[in-house]
Amino acid sequence: MDYVSALVPPTVMAIAFTFLIRTLIKSQGGANKAKEDAVVDAALATNAAHAAHAAPAAPAPRPGGAEPRV
Repeated sequence: MDYVSALVPPTVMAIAFTFLIRTLIKSQGGANKAKEDAVVDAALATNAAHAAHAAPAAPAPRPGGAEPRV
């Protein structure tokens, strides 16, 4: 009976993985595709806006007016 208990977890995981992939494929496109695309575009635009806002405009001057060595 040890072989049954050794084979059950991989079999269950394979079946669950198959159903996961099947669900992912079936949910692509369809009636909600435009709405999902709009949500992704809005998230990307928000992320880009935050990144542009957080970027420093110029490096801070060094104390004493010394120029950095390059």
